[in-house]
Amino acid sequence: MDKDILVELYISEQKSAKEIARRLGCSENKINYWIKKHGIPKRSISEAVYISYNPNGDPFLFKEVKTIDQAFLYGLGLGLYWGEGTKADKSSVRLGNTDPELINKFIEFLKEIFAIKKKDLRFGLQIFSDAKPSKALDFWSKKLNISKSQFYKVVITKSGRIGTYRKKNPNGVLTVYYHNKKLRDLLISKLPL
Repeated sequence: MDKDILVELYISEQKSAKEIARRLGCSENKINYWIKKHGIPKRSISEAVYISYNPNGDPFLFKEVKTIDQAFLYGLGLGLYWGEGTKADKSSVRLGNTDPELINKFIEFLKEIFAIKKKDLRFGLQIFSDAKPSKALDFWSKKLNISKSQFYKVVITKSGRIGTYRKKNPNGVLTVYYHNKKLRDLLISKLPL
Protein backbone atom coordinates (compact mmCIF):
# COMPACT_ATOMS: atom_id res chain seq x y z
CA MET A 1 0.00 0.00 0.00
CA ASP A 2 1.48 3.32 -1.09
CA LYS A 3 2.20 5.71 1.79
CA ASP A 4 1.52 8.84 -0.31
CA ILE A 5 -1.99 7.61 -1.16
CA LEU A 6 -2.73 6.91 2.51
CA VAL A 7 -1.37 10.30 3.60
CA GLU A 8 -3.47 12.03 0.93
CA LEU A 9 -6.68 10.20 1.87
CA TYR A 10 -6.27 9.90 5.64
CA ILE A 11 -4.47 13.16 6.50
CA SER A 12 -5.25 15.64 3.69
CA GLU A 13 -8.79 14.55 2.84
CA GLN A 14 -9.47 13.35 6.40
CA LYS A 15 -11.20 10.18 5.25
CA SER A 16 -11.77 7.41 7.78
CA ALA A 17 -10.07 4.02 7.44
CA LYS A 18 -13.50 2.60 6.55
CA GLU A 19 -14.02 5.15 3.77
CA ILE A 20 -10.51 4.53 2.40
CA ALA A 21 -11.08 0.76 2.45
CA ARG A 22 -14.35 1.19 0.54
CA ARG A 23 -12.65 3.48 -2.01
CA LEU A 24 -9.67 1.15 -2.54
CA GLY A 25 -11.70 -2.06 -2.46
CA CYS A 26 -10.01 -3.72 0.51
CA SER A 27 -10.65 -4.36 4.21
CA GLU A 28 -10.56 -1.74 6.94
CA ASN A 29 -8.04 -3.93 8.81
CA LYS A 30 -5.67 -3.74 5.84
CA ILE A 31 -5.89 0.07 5.81
CA ASN A 32 -5.25 0.25 9.57
CA TYR A 33 -2.29 -2.14 9.19
CA TRP A 34 -0.66 0.05 6.52
CA ILE A 35 -1.39 3.28 8.38
CA LYS A 36 0.46 1.85 11.36
CA LYS A 37 3.23 0.31 9.20
CA HIS A 38 3.91 3.67 7.48
CA GLY A 39 3.93 5.52 10.85
CA ILE A 40 0.98 7.72 9.97
CA PRO A 41 -0.44 9.13 13.23
CA LYS A 42 -3.93 7.78 14.00
CA ARG A 43 -6.70 10.15 14.96
CA SER A 44 -8.23 9.88 18.41
CA ILE A 45 -11.87 8.86 18.71
CA SER A 46 -12.86 12.43 19.59
CA GLU A 47 -11.01 13.78 16.51
CA ALA A 48 -12.75 11.20 14.30
CA VAL A 49 -16.16 12.10 15.75
CA TYR A 50 -15.43 15.82 15.27
CA ILE A 51 -14.56 15.21 11.61
CA SER A 52 -17.68 13.11 11.06
CA TYR A 53 -19.87 15.93 12.45
CA ASN A 54 -17.94 18.58 10.50
CA PRO A 55 -17.12 16.94 7.14
CA ASN A 56 -16.55 20.32 5.46
CA GLY A 57 -14.07 21.46 8.10
CA ASP A 58 -14.51 23.71 11.11
CA PRO A 59 -17.88 25.51 11.26
CA PHE A 60 -16.06 28.64 12.42
CA LEU A 61 -13.22 30.72 11.02
CA PHE A 62 -10.94 32.92 13.07
CA LYS A 63 -10.89 36.26 11.29
CA GLU A 64 -7.68 38.21 11.50
CA VAL A 65 -8.08 41.29 13.70
CA LYS A 66 -7.27 44.27 11.48
CA THR A 67 -8.90 47.33 13.04
CA ILE A 68 -8.99 48.97 16.45
CA ASP A 69 -12.73 48.18 16.71
CA GLN A 70 -12.07 44.50 15.99
CA ALA A 71 -9.23 44.44 18.53
CA PHE A 72 -11.53 46.00 21.13
CA LEU A 73 -14.29 43.45 20.37
CA TYR A 74 -11.76 40.60 20.51
CA GLY A 75 -10.46 41.72 23.92
CA LEU A 76 -13.97 42.35 25.21
CA GLY A 77 -15.19 38.93 24.05
CA LEU A 78 -12.27 37.13 25.69
CA GLY A 79 -12.82 39.15 28.87
CA LEU A 80 -16.51 38.26 28.93
CA TYR A 81 -15.71 34.58 28.43
CA TRP A 82 -13.01 34.72 31.10
CA GLY A 83 -15.36 36.38 33.61
CA GLU A 84 -18.77 34.94 32.78
CA GLY A 85 -18.09 31.84 30.68
CA THR A 86 -18.22 28.23 31.78
CA LYS A 87 -14.69 26.87 31.35
CA ALA A 88 -15.45 23.48 32.95
CA ASP A 89 -17.53 22.32 29.96
CA LYS A 90 -14.94 20.65 27.70
CA SER A 91 -17.11 20.40 24.59
CA SER A 92 -18.77 23.78 24.12
CA VAL A 93 -18.51 27.52 24.57
CA ARG A 94 -21.01 28.66 27.23
CA LEU A 95 -21.68 32.05 28.76
CA GLY A 96 -24.56 32.96 31.07
CA ASN A 97 -25.83 36.29 32.36
CA THR A 98 -28.98 38.31 33.11
CA ASP A 99 -27.94 41.33 31.01
CA PRO A 100 -29.13 41.22 27.37
CA GLU A 101 -26.55 43.84 26.31
CA LEU A 102 -23.72 41.70 27.67
CA ILE A 103 -25.12 38.61 25.93
CA ASN A 104 -25.51 40.56 22.66
CA LYS A 105 -21.90 41.72 22.85
CA PHE A 106 -20.69 38.15 23.31
CA ILE A 107 -22.80 37.02 20.34
CA GLU A 108 -21.29 39.86 18.28
CA PHE A 109 -17.81 38.64 19.31
CA LEU A 110 -18.62 35.09 18.12
CA LYS A 111 -20.09 36.36 14.84
CA GLU A 112 -17.48 38.99 13.97
CA ILE A 113 -14.28 37.30 15.20
CA PHE A 114 -15.13 33.64 14.51
CA ALA A 115 -17.70 33.92 11.68
CA ILE A 116 -20.24 31.90 13.65
CA LYS A 117 -23.77 32.00 12.31
CA LYS A 118 -26.30 33.22 14.85
CA LYS A 119 -28.69 30.43 13.81
CA ASP A 120 -26.12 27.87 15.06
CA LEU A 121 -26.25 29.21 18.62
CA ARG A 122 -28.47 27.58 21.24
CA PHE A 123 -29.84 29.16 24.39
CA GLY A 124 -30.72 27.95 27.85
CA LEU A 125 -32.99 29.88 30.17
CA GLN A 126 -33.32 29.45 33.91
CA ILE A 127 -36.08 31.27 35.78
CA PHE A 128 -37.65 31.16 39.24
CA SER A 129 -41.07 29.53 39.65
CA ASP A 130 -42.73 32.89 40.32
CA ALA A 131 -41.77 34.10 36.81
CA LYS A 132 -43.67 33.26 33.63
CA PRO A 133 -41.69 31.12 31.15
CA SER A 134 -43.54 32.50 28.10
CA LYS A 135 -42.89 36.10 29.17
CA ALA A 136 -39.18 35.41 29.80
CA LEU A 137 -38.85 33.64 26.42
CA ASP A 138 -40.53 36.57 24.66
CA PHE A 139 -38.19 39.01 26.42
CA TRP A 140 -34.98 37.19 25.42
CA SER A 141 -36.18 36.35 21.93
CA LYS A 142 -36.88 40.03 21.22
CA LYS A 143 -33.79 41.43 22.96
CA LEU A 144 -31.43 39.07 21.13
CA ASN A 145 -33.42 38.87 17.88
CA ILE A 146 -33.43 35.07 17.93
CA SER A 147 -35.98 32.38 17.23
CA LYS A 148 -37.69 30.62 20.12
CA SER A 149 -36.77 27.35 18.40
CA GLN A 150 -33.14 28.01 19.39
CA PHE A 151 -34.03 27.63 23.09
CA TYR A 152 -33.70 24.47 25.11
CA LYS A 153 -36.50 23.67 27.55
CA VAL A 154 -36.78 26.39 30.22
CA VAL A 155 -35.38 25.34 33.60
CA ILE A 156 -37.59 26.49 36.46
CA THR A 157 -36.09 26.78 39.94
CA LYS A 158 -38.51 26.76 42.85
CA SER A 159 -38.72 30.10 44.65
CA GLY A 160 -38.41 30.05 48.40
CA ARG A 161 -39.47 32.59 50.98
CA ILE A 162 -36.61 32.55 53.47
CA GLY A 163 -33.02 33.21 52.48
CA THR A 164 -33.64 33.58 48.74
CA TYR A 165 -32.35 36.43 46.66
CA ARG A 166 -34.92 39.19 47.05
CA LYS A 167 -34.37 41.10 43.78
CA LYS A 168 -34.78 38.22 41.39
CA ASN A 169 -34.60 38.95 37.70
CA PRO A 170 -38.07 38.24 36.24
CA ASN A 171 -36.46 37.33 32.89
CA GLY A 172 -34.07 34.79 34.37
CA VAL A 173 -30.51 33.88 33.46
CA LEU A 174 -29.78 33.24 29.81
CA THR A 175 -26.92 30.97 28.71
CA VAL A 176 -25.49 31.08 25.20
CA TYR A 177 -24.24 27.71 23.90
CA TYR A 178 -22.02 27.04 20.91
CA HIS A 179 -21.24 23.34 20.79
CA ASN A 180 -17.76 23.08 19.34
CA LYS A 181 -14.81 21.61 21.24
CA LYS A 182 -12.18 23.14 18.95
CA LEU A 183 -13.50 26.67 19.46
CA ARG A 184 -13.81 26.09 23.19
CA ASP A 185 -10.17 24.90 23.33
CA LEU A 186 -9.06 27.87 21.24
CA LEU A 187 -10.76 30.35 23.57
CA ILE A 188 -9.31 28.62 26.65
CA SER A 189 -5.82 28.81 25.12
CA LYS A 190 -6.19 32.60 24.82
CA LEU A 191 -7.16 33.10 28.49
CA PRO A 192 -4.53 34.09 31.04
CA LEU A 193 -5.16 31.08 33.29
